[in-house]
Amino acid sequence: MMIIIVLVITAIISQTKADYQTSLTFNDLLPEDPKTYDKMRPPKKDGQATTVFFHVTVMGLDSIDETSMTYAADIFFAQTWKDHRLRLPENMTSEYRLLEVEWLKNMWRPDSFFKNAKSVTFQTMTIPNHYMWLYKDKTILYMVKLTLRLSCAMNFVIYPHDTQECKLQMESLSHTTEDMKFDWDPEVPLVVDENIELPQLALIKNYTADCTQVYSTGNFTCLEVVFVLKRRLGYYLFHTYIPTCLIVIMSWVSFWIKPEAAPARVTLGVTSLLTLSTQHAKSQASLPPVSYLKAVDAFMSVCTVFVFMALMEYCLVNIVLGDSSLPKPIPKPPPPENKFDKFFELATGKTAKNSIPSAKVGLIIEQKSFSSRRETRCSQQEDPTDSPHPFLNPRRSCQIDALSLPPAPPAPARGATKLTPAQVRLRRAIHVDKFSRVAFPLTFTLLNCTYWYMFYEYI
Repeated sequence: MMIIIVLVITAIISQTKADYQTSLTFNDLLPEDPKTYDKMRPPKKDGQATTVFFHVTVMGLDSIDETSMTYAADIFFAQTWKDHRLRLPENMTSEYRLLEVEWLKNMWRPDSFFKNAKSVTFQTMTIPNHYMWLYKDKTILYMVKLTLRLSCAMNFVIYPHDTQECKLQMESLSHTTEDMKFDWDPEVPLVVDENIELPQLALIKNYTADCTQVYSTGNFTCLEVVFVLKRRLGYYLFHTYIPTCLIVIMSWVSFWIKPEAAPARVTLGVTSLLTLSTQHAKSQASLPPVSYLKAVDAFMSVCTVFVFMALMEYCLVNIVLGDSSLPKPIPKPPPPENKFDKFFELATGKTAKNSIPSAKVGLIIEQKSFSSRRETRCSQQEDPTDSPHPFLNPRRSCQIDALSLPPAPPAPARGATKLTPAQVRLRRAIHVDKFSRVAFPLTFTLLNCTYWYMFYEYI
């Protein structure tokens, strides 16, 4: 019984030692003759170029900067290749085995780099974010998590209605296509998180492509991921287009202000022009100083022209109105008082405030005296029947004299009033304002319709 127990314990210890001794080392992966393994030479089989398969998982896109034309991306980057020169561990039973990443320094690996990267950050929390697997068919998988800051060539011709294409390019550094080729994973080449949200841009499309180029030293394989980003118009609609249109409409208020109010109309026009200039500068703050004309520049320039023309319209009104600062003619002094008028005021008891003008008073007194004399003369005559000739009758002649009095001058008609030159100029100035009230809004509406019709397909 004791002998059996001793044999079992001995077998267990021997198995444990065997398991400990079979822990994997890098030399266990090298060929039997390690000198035949060259880590600088790709594992070409039968003279064919080594194929490296790529897989990219995009977890986030952010920090899109139009001024520097860059953007940031968080990705998982995976490379897969076969190295038939390696040996498999003797006791490998699973589909794959995890290897130490430090062994990559002693192994051949693809010399891929990010062609349009400005900077690359390797994640190290809580441990270095990379690993390496070895499969049974001698396939090696290397995956790493990176944060990239990439350049993106942007075109702002139709900004803010633009659609940008930003790329993630991976190219071989030293191996030509005769030694190594990049290809996308046939099963899952690209995975992009569906929850990616950008403040001013929308990710509407993404796809993979080939970007192999010919250099003076040969053809170098290259792959790229293309992100299609469309700008959201809501921000610019409420912060650029609507406020600018309101400023232009505000400048038209001067057409309803009377032409004589020069300070009000000039102040309104100048204030609108300065406010629009500030609005234009604000819309350009987040863009690089490009040399071509953008869509927003065309819109803002047209609005500036409208505000400037509204200011020039008042200059035209002021020219039509004429110079109102000419000295007015000195009024003539009143005629000297007549002694008879003063005597009449004292006789009637009227004061100077409610007295009738002297010319009218003289006319009234003259008419009254003439009427009294006529009545006295006619009352002293005999009856008209005593005279054989009616035309020689004094009573008849009194009636004829009464009928032959000159009539009062007729009152001037209202429509026949003649306008002064100043009133004619004022009427012409008002006509210019009335024409502007219709022409400016109609033209601005027409240009707005044309602008939005041209860029309707980009909304």
